[in-house]
Amino acid sequence: MKRLAILGSTGSIGVNTLDIVRQFPERFEVVSLSAGLNIELLKEQILRFQPKVVSVLNREVAGELQKGLAGADVEVVYGVEGLIRVATHPEVTQVVSAIVGAVGLIPTLSAIKTGKSIALANKEPLVMAGKIVMEEAKKTGAQILPVDSEHSAIFQSLLGHRKEDIRRLILTASGGPFLNLPLSKLHEVTVKDALNHPHWEMGKKITIDSASLMNKGLEVIEAHWLFGIPVEKIIVRIHPQSVVHSMVEYIDGSIIGQMGIADMRIPISYALSFPQRMDLKLDSLDLSRVGPLTFSPPDPEKFPCLRLAYQSIEIGETMPAILNAANEAAVNGFLEGSIKFTDIPLLIQRVMEEHELKTVRTIEDILRADQWAREKAKTIIGGKRLC
Repeated sequence: MKRLAILGSTGSIGVNTLDIVRQFPERFEVVSLSAGLNIELLKEQILRFQPKVVSVLNREVAGELQKGLAGADVEVVYGVEGLIRVATHPEVTQVVSAIVGAVGLIPTLSAIKTGKSIALANKEPLVMAGKIVMEEAKKTGAQILPVDSEHSAIFQSLLGHRKEDIRRLILTASGGPFLNLPLSKLHEVTVKDALNHPHWEMGKKITIDSASLMNKGLEVIEAHWLFGIPVEKIIVRIHPQSVVHSMVEYIDGSIIGQMGIADMRIPISYALSFPQRMDLKLDSLDLSRVGPLTFSPPDPEKFPCLRLAYQSIEIGETMPAILNAANEAAVNGFLEGSIKFTDIPLLIQRVMEEHELKTVRTIEDILRADQWAREKAKTIIGGKRLC
């Protein structure tokens, strides 16, 4: 039986993970959970799955949660230290890292340092500190299994094949809600427009990243570290049908991909059960009803965030952390109404241009760069200096 810690249990990945646990109680036990502010859902999860420890955003939220759990046998902790407690609990054998954003870096890395298996949905640990994370995993023997549908597809398409036979990785992207919107109209889009993803149900931040294609840029960086493939061998193709979740092309011209319905329980269950598969009793993919499958290169003028992501990993050192922090600040600014959708890449580029590149030796170097970028982005937003 696997004993799970779920970082981000009230988000879409966490909820779907717990649905799998509910279906297969003989295979999984929930040891610890973390959430941010959604304590009503967290309370339901605690009563249903009876974890030993849970973590929330801060002391005030922890106090409110404890009042609503009178008599429940669970330890309530909070903050970064609470996240570390959840991720490194001695009874945990696998950590589902599903927190959105840079906050997932420290608890995920802490779990890797203890040698725990990681089901990785949180892109940021590898985007910000890929070299450090992968070196630590190699040192401790911690297995990192991808949860993102794209990286799960690549992982499955690589099995049984030699790394030296890879020609390139092909990450597919739906194109988001603005795929067919003229570039001249992008400056008019609203938050509601951007959150209207055509296929996937995700949190707000990831959905905005999908609309700007930054999500795909972060996935390129993640794939580089996860699979050890040079970034110039990783390409993105727009695939609006979201049927082929990603592919691997080999040197003999063969292309192997993974297909399926758009349901995150598929890649989650594979990360939890690898190398086995579980009968999820989901609807089958009926290719006779899907219609034509199309693939096209992304428009670099319409989706400049993708170019910035490639640029950041090519520069290396602290620049990917700068990209990520600036993007998080930009997305928050858009969601709050401080900037327009088209200001997102302008803000990121401005922060990257003003950053003095630093060598990365420790995780503290990453954290300092992250903090600098957030402060710089806040200053730029406040001064409206985006051009």
